[in-house]
Amino acid sequence: MAEDVRLVVDTVTRIDAAGRAVTLASGATVRYDYLIYALGSGSGDLRVPGAAEFAYPIATLEAAQRLRPIVDAASATAPVTVVGAGPTGIETAAELAETGRSVTLVCGQALGPYLHSRGRRSVAGRLAALGVTVLEGPGATVTAVTADVVRLKDGRTLPSAVTVWSAGFGVPDVARRSGLSTDGAGRLRTDETLTSVDDERIVAAGDSAAPSDLPLRMSCQAAIPLGARAADTVLSRVTGEPPSTVNELFVGQCISLGRRAGLVQFTDRHDVARWFHIGGRPGARLKEFVCRGTVRQLAGEARKPGSYRLHRAPGGAQRQQLLQARRDGAPASR
Repeated sequence: MAEDVRLVVDTVTRIDAAGRAVTLASGATVRYDYLIYALGSGSGDLRVPGAAEFAYPIATLEAAQRLRPIVDAASATAPVTVVGAGPTGIETAAELAETGRSVTLVCGQALGPYLHSRGRRSVAGRLAALGVTVLEGPGATVTAVTADVVRLKDGRTLPSAVTVWSAGFGVPDVARRSGLSTDGAGRLRTDETLTSVDDERIVAAGDSAAPSDLPLRMSCQAAIPLGARAADTVLSRVTGEPPSTVNELFVGQCISLGRRAGLVQFTDRHDVARWFHIGGRPGARLKEFVCRGTVRQLAGEARKPGSYRLHRAPGGAQRQQLLQARRDGAPASR
């Protein structure tokens, strides 16, 4: 660790913006000149009756570690239900089914609604080959969870020895509890430089940031550029220069479908799915290449600070058009 870095392992309970300090769960206080708010995200609020008591979230490493012994303890033929058909739910269902588990994936509405129809068919085909039962449509919404049953809106009852919860989106509520402005999901509201709308000494990055109330999708494609942009914003303010704004640039979406198959859904730079995708084993290999490349980018930046520059690539004019449409009160499609 660098000489000018101090690591503190604790939990922040409150931000005192006026006093430029954060209060920790241990009772200690850490003061700052600038604060980067990068708390990430997790599962949504488990408000469905019984979900908090009987379902197992999987959005974080700690949650996944708690789930593993539960799955291992269940019999090999025990039914497993995965709730939520976003990337996490799809990947979880595929991984469990590949080990021989009997898995039902409850989508709520549609399987992978962000995918192009061709990519969705590819995912559905792979899940079917693995033996996953996929439930879609307005009736496939969970209304209650018990220790051994999942109930759906249309009246169906699913036996479930283990219920995995991957539905919804939630962020820590530190900003809200600290009196800072947040959006409806609890993200810290910022301008386009990722600076808090309440305090120029607080800069946000990642899933817990809502720049101009137009947050970017959860992904490495957003997380790394937002982190670099937040750092550049702080450095610009330290040197008295005007900070630059967010550039939105996407390439695709990657999903693992077990250890031997995957899907890479290509998108335009504004994150709208295109018809082209790569599936099967080539899709798995390409996703693994992307994951390794992400780690290499982080390692390269650690070795040579400032070497990462993709956050400075032009993201096109659409984000500015969306912002202008919002200011003008006119509808805009993304």
